Formats: sequence, C-alpha cells, structure tokens
Amino acid sequence: MEPHWDDMKVFLAVAREESLSGAGRVLKLDPATVGRRIARLEQAMGATLFVKSPQGYALSASGERLLAHGEAAEAAMRAAGEAMTGPSDSLSGQIRIGAPDGCANYLLPQVCARIGAQNPDLDIQIVALPRVVNLSRREADMAITVSPPSAGQLLVQKITDYRLILVGAESYLGAHPPVQSLEDLGQARMVGYVPEMIFDEELDYLSDLGVTRVPLASNSVPVQARLAELGAGLSVVHEFCLPSHPTLRRVLPDEVCLSRSFYLVRYQGAQRSARLTRFAEALCDGVRAEVARLEALA
Repeated sequence: MEPHWDDMKVFLAVAREESLSGAGRVLKLDPATVGRRIARLEQAMGATLFVKSPQGYALSASGERLLAHGEAAEAAMRAAGEAMTGPSDSLSGQIRIGAPDGCANYLLPQVCARIGAQNPDLDIQIVALPRVVNLSRREADMAITVSPPSAGQLLVQKITDYRLILVGAESYLGAHPPVQSLEDLGQARMVGYVPEMIFDEELDYLSDLGVTRVPLASNSVPVQARLAELGAGLSVVHEFCLPSHPTLRRVLPDEVCLSRSFYLVRYQGAQRSARLTRFAEALCDGVRAEVARLEALA
C-alpha cells in the first residue's frame, strides 16, 4: 500500500503537537479521524511511528526517520506552490519568526515594520520567547538564536555581532559605593537572569564577570533593563537597547564589553522556498543595519 500525502500531513501534525487532539485542532479534524489516518500510514509504511504514553504521542525510531522525509516533502510542496504562482516583486502570505526576547523587543519591531511596509500582502508574526524556538513543532518558520545549533538538518547563517555592557541608573550609582573594578561587583546589587532559566550558556554573562549572587532576576531582558532603570541594581544589557532606556549609565566601560552574535536558523528544505529565502535576506540585512544604528546612538 502506498502512503497518502494527506496522511503524511497528519503525521507531521501529530509529531509536532504530540497528541491526536492537538493535531486535530491544527488540521480541523476530529481526533478519531487523526488516529485512523495515523493507523493507515503505519500500515502503509509497515512500521510503528509513534509510542503512546501518558504524556502523549512520541515519535518512535521509525517515526524519527520518517520525520525528515516528511518535512522535506512538505517544503517541496510549498516550493512547488510558490513556483506555480510565478515571480512577484513583493512577498505575501504568512511568515513567523522566533527570537530571544531582547532581539524581539528592541530590533525586530523596526525591522519587520519596514519589511511589512514594503510588502503589504505579507503577514509577519514575531514570537518572542526566552528560550530556543522549536522549529520542528512549527513554532516558527525561522528563528534567531545566540548560538549556532550543532544538530538537525538546519541552515544556519550568522547575522551580526552585538555588544553587551554593564549599566546602572544614576539613582543607584549615587546611593551605593562606587564600582571601580570587577572585584567591586561582588558587593553590588545585581540584576540578571533566573539561573535555572538561562537557556544558552552565551547568556550567562554574570558568571563570566565572577558574580555569584543575583538578588533581582528575570527570564526577560526588557524586565532586567527596567529593573536597572528603576535603580534596583546593576545589569548587563544589550548596547542596542540603550536608546530605549536613556537614563541608564555605563559602568566599567573598559572592563565590561562582551561580544555575542545572532544567527538565523531555518530548515534545509526552506532553501527551496524563494519566498522564505527573500524574507531571510531582508531580515538579516535589516537586523544588521538596526544593530549598527542603535549601537551608534548608544
């Protein structure tokens, strides 16, 4: 029995949602129909594709192998649809991009607003998450990360470097002992990440500076910047965020200037999509330009 493409779409939805009901909501099918489609596909493939548990449906070893082929077929179908519509000077449809919340708050609004103005038929969705975006579950079509992923069939391109600096409000600096060296940070009130929620070692800035205690913490970069702005403590922030927080002042500018990078991550199959490729180029160009503009203003 040959597998049906419609069944493959159901398989991808269950793999991403990890449940029949979740896949049914995405596909607008009832869970029983989803279950029958999966059973039909398993019969056609001669393999069990999912392992059912109290947590939901997890891919079996056979399912993991099929997933890459299914996603490649999905990307090829999208590319074929774009080819049939013919070339266009403007982008259309919906594109969702995931990004760490610092990038999503301080860079992407300006960049995506410009891209949207140039492409009025394009719907852009920005997903700001203080964690790595899960592309395999289609949380986004592409993602910006602070480390290049080392696993998976992914396209990874470096977008740009950016700088991180130590800052504090004048109200804090005037009411506490002066910070004249990195050793003084041990006595300062620090604002940073919730330690258990640092999703990438590149974000563990305070450990790099020898800080062991963080009295005020958040998993959100804008919240950390706001706490510093209110005089609650010193914080390491993106230099490009300073124009949004003009009352913050640099602390130890010669000792604290960390460099990190942004990367754009997509599935390899996305390169078959001229639409996604054009958007990715515009996004990378826009982020580079916005980082340079804001750091020049800081």
